[in-house]
Amino acid sequence: MTGPTRDGNGRYDRDPDTARRDAEACRLRAQNLTYRQIAAELGVDVHTAYDAVQRGLRDTLQEPADEVRRLELDRLDELAQKAREVMLATHYLVSQGRVVRLTRGGAPLEDNGPALQAIDRLLRIQERRARLLGLDSPQRVSIDAQNLGEEIRDLIAALVTGDGDLDDDEPGPDGPDDEPA
Repeated sequence: MTGPTRDGNGRYDRDPDTARRDAEACRLRAQNLTYRQIAAELGVDVHTAYDAVQRGLRDTLQEPADEVRRLELDRLDELAQKAREVMLATHYLVSQGRVVRLTRGGAPLEDNGPALQAIDRLLRIQERRARLLGLDSPQRVSIDAQNLGEEIRDLIAALVTGDGDLDDDEPGPDGPDDEPA
């Protein structure tokens, strides 16, 4: 097996062997095997089996979210392009259904209102894009909300695995409590 690699941002990336092992651990967990049984099947310790299942679940849930995020960014790009077209177009002032001119037969007066509205719309699109990509500075979150989020994540993981109750030899949300047998 090869060692860990780094992605373009300097973070560790899983090698293909680890990704395959994580997928296999999830498959075994889906068959209701305990973490101890998964560890024996994969030839690893209980901690490694637990971590492999958790990584596999996280990746499984992350992939659809990434796809939805990409689609939403594409839609925002289309909206921004339309707003740019409106912003760059020439608009004339109209009153009572007629183009306003300073003198009879003179050049029409330009209306900057639509361009300014398009600029406002572009700013709203950029704000939405920044929120979607997590570019804004983090918001204050209470410790209770963080704990609640962790509990919800653990409940979702239990539902996904079809295991509402963890067996005594199963690790809790912080990992396994016992050493492999």
